[in-house]
Amino acid sequence: MAKTVAVIGAGVSGLISLKCCVDEGLEPTCFERTEDIGGLWRFKESVEDGRASIYKSVITNTSKEMSCFSDFPMPEDFPNFLHNSKLLEYFRIFAKKFDLLRYIQFQVFVLTGQSQPCEQ
Repeated sequence: MAKTVAVIGAGVSGLISLKCCVDEGLEPTCFERTEDIGGLWRFKESVEDGRASIYKSVITNTSKEMSCFSDFPMPEDFPNFLHNSKLLEYFRIFAKKFDLLRYIQFQVFVLTGQSQPCEQ
């Protein structure tokens, strides 16, 4: 029986943590407060209470070669410096390629080691 692991958040760190857990034969469950992946890199018009946000025109200040996961290069047709929407697209491609969404429980807020559904 594989060990279970909790991952908090489905942003960039959460996604790569999920993949690493799966690669190691662990059984991860990711608890994501919002309805989608991307964390800070997912722009929203209205700022959510308690959630950091980027602005609509943010572009990465590191190249795609330096920003990508070591085992999953950015698509060739992506620009060298990515608009936040392109980076989020890359995260979506990554999550789909490695079937990571099945490990994520969306709209769950974690408090002191206990998870509970988010209030709408």
